[in-house]
Amino acid sequence: MSSSMPPTPYVANKPKDIPTAEALRARIPGWGVDLDPKDRPSFPREVFDPGSTGAHWEYPEEQQGREGRERSIEHGQLTPVFGTSAPLHGVSGSIRRYAYRYGEGRAAHWLILIFADRVDAWGGHLGSFASLRPDNPITETGVLSEGRRHGIASRLGRRRVDVNHQWLDPIIVGGPWVAATAGAALAARAIARRGRR
Repeated sequence: MSSSMPPTPYVANKPKDIPTAEALRARIPGWGVDLDPKDRPSFPREVFDPGSTGAHWEYPEEQQGREGRERSIEHGQLTPVFGTSAPLHGVSGSIRRYAYRYGEGRAAHWLILIFADRVDAWGGHLGSFASLRPDNPITETGVLSEGRRHGIASRLGRRRVDVNHQWLDPIIVGGPWVAATAGAALAARAIARRGRR
């Protein structure tokens, strides 16, 4: 951490009584340990020398196609350059756009994005049935490796942080497949009953 507090552009009420470096060092163990450039391995890279990098601009030219791009409400503008490799599409894209109505500090933002990811995954699963090689939930979800690669033993007695939510994994990954299979079985049963009448 540096001795001067960085600007806080993402909060409405900026702090008026910024503590001094000495006060922070006394209150937070280890605060300011990287103030001396000799203690920072990244220091040579931090030297501002545009001539050595070939940079020839103060602010880069803004990339085209900014309209409709998702942007967190905490940021005043979209970054000058942004990725276009995975554009939003379909129902999952609409859900993701909706998530950006909420700030990144709210659970709603992330839960909606996770839901959009699940919708996108299921769109891919349904699309795979139209191909000659549909998805196989048994081999492609890693369920078989749980028994072959000591999956359960690796979680017990190791103080791993992911064991807190491991009970959710079968529900999130396997639950939709079980529900879809049950739905398909019920639909087939209903069709068979109508055929007998």
